[in-house]
Amino acid sequence: MTDPSGPARRWTVALAVLFAGLAVGWVSWLAFGSGDDGRPAPSPSPTTERTSGASDAGDVPGLAGVAGSGRSSPPDPASLPLTGLTVALDPGHNGANAQHPDQVGAPVPDGRGGSKACNTVGTSTDAGYPEHAFTWDVASKAGAALEALGAQVVLTRSDDQGVGPCVDVRGRSAQDAGADVLVSVHANGSDDKAARGFFVIVADPPPAVEIDEGLRAENAASSERLATDMVGALASAGFPPSGSVAGAVSRRGDLGTLNFAERPAVLLELGEMRNPDEAALMSSEEGRQRYADAIAAGVAAWAG
Repeated sequence: MTDPSGPARRWTVALAVLFAGLAVGWVSWLAFGSGDDGRPAPSPSPTTERTSGASDAGDVPGLAGVAGSGRSSPPDPASLPLTGLTVALDPGHNGANAQHPDQVGAPVPDGRGGSKACNTVGTSTDAGYPEHAFTWDVASKAGAALEALGAQVVLTRSDDQGVGPCVDVRGRSAQDAGADVLVSVHANGSDDKAARGFFVIVADPPPAVEIDEGLRAENAASSERLATDMVGALASAGFPPSGSVAGAVSRRGDLGTLNFAERPAVLLELGEMRNPDEAALMSSEEGRQRYADAIAAGVAAWAG
């Protein structure tokens, strides 16, 4: 039998649900408003396109600015100023030279028809910081700076614990490695502790290596330009030029490292290790980085 109260109950339930929904909507509107009352706007969804370059580095550990999350993309190698240039860096002397006097004192060709010692021990500060350690660290740092500019770098020695190589080998290193330029890194050791400042050495007359006369002249002119650019870079970095070398460029014909080079080449005397102020600078990490950055700047100026 049909219950006459059934339709009434159904209408009652329907009305109750309707009024409950209206009540929930009213309460939500009161609680949150219409979005224009000063409250922060909702965060964009993960698919929102970024146009400001903002980073979510804090959201994902290890992605502090990875490309796509805020950090610039790695530079295009083609855009780096020294891309395509190979630089041979020659850190003067070596750490074990003093322990092998017979080997480093053995005569080798000097590139002028004579001979000279394979290598030497080098100088040091009065406190005992050696030239070989200084040149190794500066050349290593300069190599890193040059690579950051796009250059390829080769070193004439792989560490600071060995012997040599001899000056003729060092001089040939650029052409043997297919490098475009050779920079030999040294420091001076004048007995006069008041002496200060850097200078750059080029071969004069041009090396008598067995290359075309035109190429020899071209290399000599390019070496002179490299020397000038090195003087400018070191001076711009705040290092004083030597007061005893006119223009801070010395021209010599007795250095095997330069005489055997078939590429533009210079030898840098970056300062006086017996001068207390320059010794302190050379002995410091910061000072060696400054020298290295100046060398890289000199090569970049020459290549530019």
